[in-house]
Amino acid sequence: MADLLKTLRAAADPNRIRILLLLKAEELSVAELQEILTLGQSTISMHLQQLRQAGLVEDRRAGKSVLYRLARAAGKPGALVGNLLAQAEKEIDEAGADRAAMRRVMKKREERTRAFFDSMAGKMGKDYVPGKTWKSTGEGLLRMLPRGMTIADVGAGDGGFALFLAQRAAEVIAVDASDKMLEVGRKEAKKRGVQNVSFRKGDFESLPIDHSSVDVLVFSQSLHHAAHPERALAEAEKVLASGGRIVILDLAKHRYEEARELYADEWLGFGEAELEEMLKEAGFKNIEISVVDRDPEAPQFQTLLAVGDKG
Repeated sequence: MADLLKTLRAAADPNRIRILLLLKAEELSVAELQEILTLGQSTISMHLQQLRQAGLVEDRRAGKSVLYRLARAAGKPGALVGNLLAQAEKEIDEAGADRAAMRRVMKKREERTRAFFDSMAGKMGKDYVPGKTWKSTGEGLLRMLPRGMTIADVGAGDGGFALFLAQRAAEVIAVDASDKMLEVGRKEAKKRGVQNVSFRKGDFESLPIDHSSVDVLVFSQSLHHAAHPERALAEAEKVLASGGRIVILDLAKHRYEEARELYADEWLGFGEAELEEMLKEAGFKNIEISVVDRDPEAPQFQTLLAVGDKG
């Protein structure tokens, strides 16, 4: 009864309900909630503290910011919170405007990330990028036999890996959100005379690829840039053909916070168990995950290789 009363007290304020509705949809910082709700920083912080004490929200540090989200237990409610939010979404007048404001805030966040990659177009192979080594790349390629496959490279950047894959593939589809990255890739493909790579603009959660059309889908040091990696994996499962394979090269979980600012990283790598669980939830079978490379220099990033088959 004490937990029930605590939940009801925490949800009794209309502004706290508005915050819960927003955090149900996206992870947001205090500054982003300020922009959406047009409330003061101290007011929002007070509401978040009360919601956190009631076990309704949780947070994670993201560089200089703290992102808040609906607590996992509240995200799959035992009816009370879920029913409350469903009803509130219909009755709270500001809910529609809040959703529209949140979409604008998320678009700004995406534009900041895209601006970083636009500035890096043509430099990715020249400047250091953690975990993106030829040794780890080669390990992934060993899983991509035989020849003649259709391969998707998601988060392809300036297309260096896609062009490498094109040597064995029938077709490579290189997907990236940055127009400038894609432009650099197309120019390099033309320069090399490579004709079996198509460069397409798209994001992790809505790939410009027909469903069930790809033999192998690769995330090469790109999944940690996804706002929702679990959704990116679910989308990958859709475009893979039956029996197709997913190959992920990414950083193992680390604590180098500067990576968020230096490389526009959304996540500080992934734990092996965490990545395996996300792959299972997306529907993949025969999952294998291992550390395939370790940087000798600080901060000694480790590279994970994960593979799985579409059932």
